[in-house]
Amino acid sequence: MQRVLDPAQIEAFAEREIPRVRLPQPTALFSERAQRLRDLAVSSIAGQGQSIGEYLRLMARLADAQQQAFAACALTAPSQGELERARAHGMPLLHAGSLVRDGTWRVVLHQLCCAIRIPDDAAQLGVFPEPVREVCERLLQTPVPALEAQAEAVLALQPDEVDASVAPFISAALQMVWVGLASRLADGSVPPLSVPDVCPVCGSLPVASIVRAERGYRFLHCSLCASEWHRVRVTCTQCQATEGIAYYSIEGGSEAVRAEACPQCHSYLKILYQEKDMAVEPVADDLASLALDLLMSVEGFHRASSNPLLWLAL
Repeated sequence: MQRVLDPAQIEAFAEREIPRVRLPQPTALFSERAQRLRDLAVSSIAGQGQSIGEYLRLMARLADAQQQAFAACALTAPSQGELERARAHGMPLLHAGSLVRDGTWRVVLHQLCCAIRIPDDAAQLGVFPEPVREVCERLLQTPVPALEAQAEAVLALQPDEVDASVAPFISAALQMVWVGLASRLADGSVPPLSVPDVCPVCGSLPVASIVRAERGYRFLHCSLCASEWHRVRVTCTQCQATEGIAYYSIEGGSEAVRAEACPQCHSYLKILYQEKDMAVEPVADDLASLALDLLMSVEGFHRASSNPLLWLAL
């Protein structure tokens, strides 16, 4: 009698051979995200409505600005001693809650706001509504202590302390810093954590998971540093349950985006399938599938984590 294994069982048996951590490749990360957001904006305007499409276009412009600013971003990496102390204490190497930030992220924030408020291309003037430019102007005028307080609240996932209108811009600036630092780590240098479902690089939550077309392994994608770490499929990323995991999708929607829901803790995280669409991008596709979030809310499930480009209370 031949035993047939499902993909999750195969993946579990092969776990030792799977790359445990995939560090970000920033040379094209943000530009590819921007292009995906633009493509999704077109389909959203055609199918779901104007408002979500326009927001995706705004975030595409923000991602473009991230890519442009990245080349000139001077980062101060942690010392070897700091990295070794993190390893010794079983902590993420670039822990979002304890890594000492210099002013680089505020410089980046200034560049991002200027790119939205006064774009390089004159044809872009007037594309975004006046309230967007007003938010950027307000951020440019915000005192340093207030900016740092907002950054702390964003990194600590404290929605009551976060101004939702500025959070995407602050998140975008912080993303650039952590992506840059994470990309400088050596392959194989990131130790495993005792908590499997937070980023082993920075300790942040995943924005979504993605099943890579190459060999079909599932990785969680960090919402802050864009690192990915392996997680066996059909496993709840909130409570680690494996029984009763269910998958939801929007009828007539993309086959590449589903919600993986757990009946034990009533949470869900979106899962993307490259075999269905090679262009899927965790941050972009999660942001563009808000209709799926509404469906999951109706079904009685809550998000396991938020999208850094759209601040929502969990």
